Formats: sequence, C-alpha cells, structure tokens
Amino acid sequence: MVKAIRIHENGGPEVMKWEDVEVPVPGDGEALIEHAAVGLNFIDVYQRTGLYPLPELPWVLGMEGAGTVVAVGPGVTEVNVGDRVAYAGMPPGAYAEARVIPAHRLVKLPDAISMDTAAAMMLQGMTVRYLLRGCYDVKEGDTILFHAAAGGVGLIACQWAKALGATVIGTVGSDEKAELAKAHGCDHTIVYTRENFTERVKEITNGNGVAVVYDSIGKDTFEGSLDSLRPMGMMVSYGNASGPVADFNLGILAQKGSLFLTRPTLMTYTAKRQDLLAHAEDLFDVVTKGKVTVEINQRYPLAEAAQAHIDLEARKTTGSTILLP
Repeated sequence: MVKAIRIHENGGPEVMKWEDVEVPVPGDGEALIEHAAVGLNFIDVYQRTGLYPLPELPWVLGMEGAGTVVAVGPGVTEVNVGDRVAYAGMPPGAYAEARVIPAHRLVKLPDAISMDTAAAMMLQGMTVRYLLRGCYDVKEGDTILFHAAAGGVGLIACQWAKALGATVIGTVGSDEKAELAKAHGCDHTIVYTRENFTERVKEITNGNGVAVVYDSIGKDTFEGSLDSLRPMGMMVSYGNASGPVADFNLGILAQKGSLFLTRPTLMTYTAKRQDLLAHAEDLFDVVTKGKVTVEINQRYPLAEAAQAHIDLEARKTTGSTILLP
C-alpha cells in the first residue's frame, strides 16, 4: 500500500482524499516507479471537476511526475530498474508515492536535470514545444501573444520563444507578475485587470496584429484573442481556465481575416513514442543549454494537494509548482 490523493466524486478541492491505495505488480509493458516529485497542472483541476472526465471513479489525480524505476514487467525495453525517469500525459495517477505506468510513456532523465526540475517541467515544457514548433512554427521576427505569461507554461514559453527570435507580448494579472514575465524574456506585458489587451496589442504592433495567439484562458479571452491576430493569423486555444468556449460560429474566422484556429492537446502531439522522445529531447536541450530556466516557485507536501489546487485556481501561483511525496 502507498499513500495517494484520490477522488471518489467530481467537485471542489474538498473531494481530494489522502488515502491508502494498492499498487499492483507491473504487468506486460509496465513499470513501477517511486516518485521523488509530482507536477501540478491546470488539467488536474479539469479532471477533478469533471470537465475532462477521468477513466472511472475513484481515481488518483495527476498527469506528471519524476522518480526511479523500482520494478518492470515482462517485455519492457524502454527503461531498466534504477533509471531516473519522468513522464507527462495519460494515464492519470501521479498524485501517489508510487505508481505503475506504461513504460513507453517514460523518458530517461539526463544527469544534469534534477527530479524536482523534471516534475516541474515535463508537461508544461513539452506543451510549449508543441505550441511553438508544432501548432505554429515560431520564427525569428514573429510577434506572438501569450496569455498567462507568468504561469508555468508562460514562463517557459517566453524564454523559448525569445530564444527563437520572436517578440513576445504577454498578459498577466498584476505588476508583480509583469516583472516576472519580463525577467523571463517577455518584451511587452499587459496587465489584463486594468488594460484592454486587444487594444494594447494593436498599439504595440502598429495595428498589424500578431502572428499567433496562445490562449489557455478560454471563454474570457477568446474573442479578444481573435481580434489580436493579423490576417491569416493562428489562434491556438489550449486550455479553459475561465471556462470552455461554447457555441462558436466558424464564419467569424472569415470575417476577422481568414484566421486559423486549432484546439490541440499534448497527448495527441506525443502519442507516438518517437514524437514523445523528440519533444522531451528538445526540452532537455534548451534547459541544459540555459536557454530556458524552470522556475519552481511553490512546493507543497503531496498530502496538501488540495491547498495547491486552491492556490492555483485563485491565481496565487507563478511559474511551476511541485508536490512532494
């Protein structure tokens, strides 16, 4: 038996229970890992509330972790006992002291990357990789808009986009978050609580708009994000922090300048193992070369994951957050 955060029903942070769970012996193609650290991500909130349904209930939350392989099942070739590994994506189950997971979802860690850093960056960092290189290939000279620029994904994205030669405009919720984003490569910050971000984007770009908008906020920013694009620009909607976008009229894309719209997920972009490894290797490369620094600004005991969720939803966190078993 190990301790884990499990939910028996969907709802608020109060449904998260710290309890004993059975860890099975790894079967064909599976590995048992002992966690050193677990990542906190907004998708965990979506799964807790039921916006993104879990396979069944009760279920252990969590999509990201780092640890050591302590046992492998038959047929495993990807990892060995004793390997330092990390993962991000399906199936959920990271909020636990140990877990069994398909071995093909595990990535071996370079010696230069700590367990804490890996748990803080795998989901967010590989998300940035598919955003900047998959959905739209950011190039030198591009101007981009990134919402929630002081969050975990945002801070990585600002640095990575800057390394690619882009001009980065970021929205943030406070002056303190604006300073944090600027320190991580954001050229222009917009405090959305007192500024109209669409108007400011037009001012910054001399009325031209941006090449691409990365929007994890959803309902509250969707229309304004479309209005921030240049003709034939790309809107990447990859989250719903303010609620999902509903009843969208596709004809609006034509009216606003023949725009492109995509709703991607990390799970699709890393479904094949070769793609997973490519995303991880690119992330490891920019981190080990110092182009991207992963800011772990909050640490919570895993048993206090409910408080971490409360703080995340209240937008009290910046950068990355990890949970420690």
